[in-house]
Amino acid sequence: MNLSDLRTKAPSLAAGMAAADHSPDSQLSQTRHRTALVASWHIAPGSTILELGCGQGDMTAVLAEAAGPEGRVVAVDVAEPSYGAPVTLGESAARLTAGPLGPRIDFRFGTDVLDPSTDFPENTFDHLVLAHCSWYFASHEQLRDTLTRIRPWARQLWFTEWDLTPASGDQLAHLLAVLIQGQIEAAGAHGQGNVRTPLSRERLLRLLPEAGWTPDGSRSVDTEELQDGDWEIAACLDLAGTEEHLTTLPEPVRQLVLSQIDVLRATAKPRGNRALTAH
Repeated sequence: MNLSDLRTKAPSLAAGMAAADHSPDSQLSQTRHRTALVASWHIAPGSTILELGCGQGDMTAVLAEAAGPEGRVVAVDVAEPSYGAPVTLGESAARLTAGPLGPRIDFRFGTDVLDPSTDFPENTFDHLVLAHCSWYFASHEQLRDTLTRIRPWARQLWFTEWDLTPASGDQLAHLLAVLIQGQIEAAGAHGQGNVRTPLSRERLLRLLPEAGWTPDGSRSVDTEELQDGDWEIAACLDLAGTEEHLTTLPEPVRQLVLSQIDVLRATAKPRGNRALTAH
């Protein structure tokens, strides 16, 4: 399915998401971003797809549309269905499952692909997808082991993530919020946010061959419509406001984090902070 075909379906796909009941404009921009990604991946009708880190199904819905009525998307996430706010993963999945795309989607929450009980025969899938989820992994090693584990299951991997290198000054607040959260996690104070191991584009491109994959290039993806910069800044400032959480950090790290949070408060706008680009 080409870009123009998917883009025309973006409003109906977005409307089918449970989060659209709360923030229809945000959901539409998230869906449009994913239609642009999937349209460049050459997913043929009838394809079988394994999506890791599916979350609330923003990408799942677009993949299911591209795969068509004869296709199938197995959407996996390690989180439980009760995770997420204001809409949980389970609530979002239930909405999608009850809609026209439902017969094409198999949601599997609470599933760790590193668990030996999770397995698929060689080349079960036409495509593997990891979209905006690699920073959620607890460590570089866990991500590498996951990519190694899934290697036999399909020949084609589609991988997209935020790019830590800002393209403009108005992306610096998003970058700082991400790095602060990564430092807090690296120091052993685990929060409830999504950002745990923010890896650069260059590090990810080096990691893929370690796991048996051969990158065939990397391109920037426009994210101007997305609100993720605002969301990560808010998540970071909320985390910083939890004094009990920060007191568990080693004192030198805590002071470094507090100084960076001061800079974040001074540079971030109340809303409309530009998100980092993706690759």
